[in-house]
Amino acid sequence: MHRTFAITVVLVAMAGLTFAAGIPANNIAARNIYGNYVEARTADVFTGPCFANSEVGLVGQLAVFGWKVTKGSWQGVDLDGMSVVGVVRAHHTLGDVFESAYPVKAVVIVDDRANPEQRLALQSFAKHMAGDLLQDVVQVDYQPIEMTFADNDIHSMKANLTAGNLAKITTRALSEGDHICRNEEVWYRPLTKLDHAMPAYSIANQFQGKGLDTTWSNPDKRSAFIGTFVTESE
Repeated sequence: MHRTFAITVVLVAMAGLTFAAGIPANNIAARNIYGNYVEARTADVFTGPCFANSEVGLVGQLAVFGWKVTKGSWQGVDLDGMSVVGVVRAHHTLGDVFESAYPVKAVVIVDDRANPEQRLALQSFAKHMAGDLLQDVVQVDYQPIEMTFADNDIHSMKANLTAGNLAKITTRALSEGDHICRNEEVWYRPLTKLDHAMPAYSIANQFQGKGLDTTWSNPDKRSAFIGTFVTESE
């Protein structure tokens, strides 16, 4: 098990990605907004070339991803403790460097605890973080969102996201048994810019909402990332 984590950390570092459960205080300026992130796709993100080549163009067009703001404001609106989720259906496998995934249709799910100003700020923040992935939002829903992350344990990789009965992600750490071909690496990068990230295993990855002309439940894949973000507030 420890060997697995060591291999994973090295591979992720080679890909320019690392994970930290917390963000050092000296990296946090008053103008910044920061928190935690999780995503799950319908294609493996930690995989070997043979598996990736068998999936590209066939799966991986669908994804759920979400941010939980630990502290900070956006456009002058306090978002401490608030969450927002994006769900997308792309034309092609997300992250493929040889063919564009666009056009992409998106649904945004906003924390129903947010007041009207916070709802608008959360949507703006999500679009800023996800870029073109949320350029064509076809529906906005307001649901109770719960996002939890294991604290202070780089080996845990446990995260849970629920957005009402519309979307769900549950992850665990990658284990020795998840190394099938022994040639795995971080094949795709996260869908949003992160300060720190690590791949994880998706126990649950589902969307049961409207707007994308499809729903899915795609568990038990090496298809997740969890991480932390820090970005300058607008």
